[in-house]
Order: sequence, then structure tokens, then C-alpha cells
Amino acid sequence: MTSSTVFRAGPHHAGLVGGLLFDFNTEFETAGPSAHEFAARFTHLLTRDDVIVLVVGTEQAPSGFAFLTLRPTPYFDGPLAQLEELYVRPALRDQGLGTDLLLTAIDLVRRGGCREIHINVDEDDGDTRRFYERHGFLNIQPGADYRMLCYLREL
Repeated sequence: MTSSTVFRAGPHHAGLVGGLLFDFNTEFETAGPSAHEFAARFTHLLTRDDVIVLVVGTEQAPSGFAFLTLRPTPYFDGPLAQLEELYVRPALRDQGLGTDLLLTAIDLVRRGGCREIHINVDEDDGDTRRFYERHGFLNIQPGADYRMLCYLREL
């Protein structure tokens, strides 16, 4: 495992991030906007204080990204972080890049006052679940004997 360069994306990285999210969705056969449409949306999103996008690699050769949102919560001072997406290009996996992204994201939101980070993972995605569990994420709250579930409703 090697240490890699992780940097925070700004609005001028919108095309790069939009392309990575499009590649992610294409790999996992998830319908969604085009890379161009994602880039247009990230142009706006990357100006917001409650949106964090980290990129691993370089601007010329991005290897992956993490996309987080922050929201207020009455349960503690500071925001709650939601890891919306974390993606590493298939040929570059198992080199520690996802770990570098995740640990950088955790450090950044912790320094920003977050005390909790949420991640939604498909139940049948065992590799991803093991990855997050290896980094201390749980789907069972301490002291409980039942799993936490995320429900969703499209509007």
C-alpha cells in the first residue's frame, strides 16, 4: 500500500469529478446523468461550504474521488457528514487509494466539527461493507442487537 496525493476539488475540477461519477455509475450499471450534466451540477456544488469532494491522484490522472455532504443536527455541535460516494478506478483498486480517500475525509470532517459520518451501502455489496467495517463503521449501534437500515423514497 502506498501513500497517495489527495486534494480537495474546487469548481474548476467539476469536469474531472463529473467524469469520475459518470464512470462509477457506468461501472455499476446505475442510470444517471451524463458526465457533462454531472460536471454542470458539480460546478455549483463545489462552491458550497456544505459539500466536500476529495480527489486522489492528479488533475491530469485522477484515480478516484470521495463526495461528502454536511448537514446540521441537533444531537451535537457541528454538522453530520454523509459520505455520498467513494470511487476508485477498477485497475487502481487494492492499492490503498480508497483508504487514503476515506481517512482524509474522516480527518477533514472531524477537524470541521463533525462527530459522526454516515454511509449507505447495498446489503449485497460484501466487499464494500468489509472495507467500511475494516475502517470502524458499523451497521449495529453499540449495545443493540439489530441492524440500522436506510430507507429511500424517490420523489
